[in-house]
Amino acid sequence: MKLPASTEWVLHCATTLAQLEPGATASAAQLAEYYDVPAPYLAKQLQALVRAGVLAAMTGPRGGFRLARAASDITLLQIVEAVDGASSPYECREIRQQGRGALPPEDCRRICVLAEKMAEAHAAWRSSLAGVTLADILAELPPTAPARTRSRISAIR
Repeated sequence: MKLPASTEWVLHCATTLAQLEPGATASAAQLAEYYDVPAPYLAKQLQALVRAGVLAAMTGPRGGFRLARAASDITLLQIVEAVDGASSPYECREIRQQGRGALPPEDCRRICVLAEKMAEAHAAWRSSLAGVTLADILAELPPTAPARTRSRISAIR
């Protein structure tokens, strides 16, 4: 499965926001500079996380983004689905019933075994991501990471 680069961006940005002090925010511009990614496109992705209830957007001079819920209540699946959707990347078009190798209709009453296996793999992938929270990710970061992140984000204006 290949996901767009923006998926990596939002996963890292959410992890970065989870490392900030409670109530602190980071702007899209700060996050874009922090990761050297295009600010306008990142801002659109962050808004998708706001619509999904993963992030909260604050307005005003100290505005920006922060987590909308505790890091322990936000899964990687919620972040990925906010920007990439929930549909399976595999779509069976029943080519087993086409061309010179077409199977007879009576052999195609059951779902295509390949479609079935791909659906199982997608379900396993979703289950794996649903079982990992931002708090789990933070627990695996080096102990110095949050302070370093806060320092570097605050230095970007």
